[in-house]
Amino acid sequence: MKKFELTGKKREDLGKKASKALRKEGLIPCNLYGEATENGKPVALAFASTFKDLRKLIYTPHIYVIDINIDGEVHTAIMREIQFHPVTDAPLHIDFYEVNDHKPITIGIPVKLEGLAPGVRNGGRMNIAVRKLDVVAPYQQIPERIEIDVTSMEIGDSIKVGELSFENLKFATSKDVVICSVKMTRNAAQGEETEEVAEGETTEGEEEKATEKTAEQE
Repeated sequence: MKKFELTGKKREDLGKKASKALRKEGLIPCNLYGEATENGKPVALAFASTFKDLRKLIYTPHIYVIDINIDGEVHTAIMREIQFHPVTDAPLHIDFYEVNDHKPITIGIPVKLEGLAPGVRNGGRMNIAVRKLDVVAPYQQIPERIEIDVTSMEIGDSIKVGELSFENLKFATSKDVVICSVKMTRNAAQGEETEEVAEGETTEGEEEKATEKTAEQE
C-alpha cells in the first residue's frame, strides 16, 4: 500500500459542541483506535487534523498506510470509516485504526476486472455486483486492488468470491457473493433468435430442393 503522512493535534474537549467548533475552524475531528484492552474495548485517541491535509485521503480510490504524527508521537494506521453530512456531504468525522507488524487487519480492497470477456464481445453486458472485497492480512501484504481475470467469461458466466485465490490473503467477504457476471442483453438475444431463424430457413430450403430433385428423378 501507498504511504501517507498526516499531522494531528490531540483533542482535549470532546462532544458535539466541541466537534462543531473544530469544523468551523477547518478541522475535522478524528479518533485513532489501538489494541483492545482487557475489557475488550479498543483504546481511542481523540485528535483533529485539517481538511486540507485530509482531502487526499478522503477523495481517492487508493488505500494508504498512514503515519499520523500527533503532538510529536507517530502512529501507523489505516483509515476505517468516514462520516459525511447527509445533505452537504462534508466530512464530519474520521476513524483510524492503528496497525502493527504482527496483527492481521480486515479492510475493503477495490476490485478491478482485467481483460475483455468473450461474452461481452459477443453482445453480453458485464455486471459488477461488488466494488470492494473485505480481506484479512498483515497490513504490509494488503494489495492496492484485487485484479480478476475475466477473459474466459461467456454469456451467463459469473465469478464468486469462493473461486478466488491470492497468496497471503484471506477473504472476509462470503464465498457465495457474486463479484461479476456476463448478462444476456436484448440485442444479443435478438441476434440468437435471428441466427436460429436463418438456420431454420436454410434447413427448409434444403428440404425443398431435395424434394424437387426427387420429383424430377421420378
